[in-house]
Amino acid sequence: MVAPIQDTDLEVRPISGALGAEVRGIDLNDLSDQAFQQVHELLLEHLVLFFPEAAGLSPQAHIDFGKRLGELEVHPFLPKLDGHDEIVVLDSAQGAKADVWHTDVTFSPTPPVASILQIVQCPPFGGDTMWSNQYLAYEAVSEPLREMLDGLTAIHVFEHPNGSFRSEAEHPVVRVHPETGRRSLYVNRMFTRRIPQLDATESDLLLRHLYTLVEHPSHVCRFRWTTGAIAMWDNRATQHYAINDYAERRVGQRVTILGDTPTGDTPRWPHHDGAHSAATTLRARS
Repeated sequence: MVAPIQDTDLEVRPISGALGAEVRGIDLNDLSDQAFQQVHELLLEHLVLFFPEAAGLSPQAHIDFGKRLGELEVHPFLPKLDGHDEIVVLDSAQGAKADVWHTDVTFSPTPPVASILQIVQCPPFGGDTMWSNQYLAYEAVSEPLREMLDGLTAIHVFEHPNGSFRSEAEHPVVRVHPETGRRSLYVNRMFTRRIPQLDATESDLLLRHLYTLVEHPSHVCRFRWTTGAIAMWDNRATQHYAINDYAERRVGQRVTILGDTPTGDTPRWPHHDGAHSAATTLRARS
């Protein structure tokens, strides 16, 4: 189904039942305030937007587009485009292959709001990216378990392999979107380490279950890149996975919009004291 936007030539084509839509008939190099407002509304509705005809977005236009959503990140260690510190270069030849389901930078106290990625070089086949709808993942949880999840938090951690950078943050397991008010799961395989209100075994089991919901095919869309195509996604309610099934070089340029503090229900339990619990168990057995 192609959905025209009222009073414009913009066309929107959903690419799956879960999330994602292709947008055509828009010039991202010269984006009016009205056109940006339409894009913003579409992003909240579809969570990830694809612009397959947007080849040729200049670095400055890329930056300006991102700034419409907020302040841009200057990444502490990823390579940058010469002369444009806000644009990160993701080059498969330099190991940029994020083939694990994740939400960007959840190890920060204020993870990004969104990202805008342009592929400037792509292999002739392979190298697709998948996104997952975290609203649907949350809604797939049974009601009794959902009630418990609403009162939990999770610890997210990143440590650079060379020891130069470490960051840790605690966020709600269920995040409430600040613009839509909808609830979504907010845990991911790449950065989430544990649920501190539970003991280690309980935490591991619960996270594994939640990841199966995140990655269920009915919650996912998949996009086939072409050179110059652009994707933008709402980092507050999605996860993504870059499929590593290609041999030739793949290069992307990305801007990331700095975030806000994830919010949800107030945690209902204190952090679990594993040592105390173990000692209590031993005393009970003696």
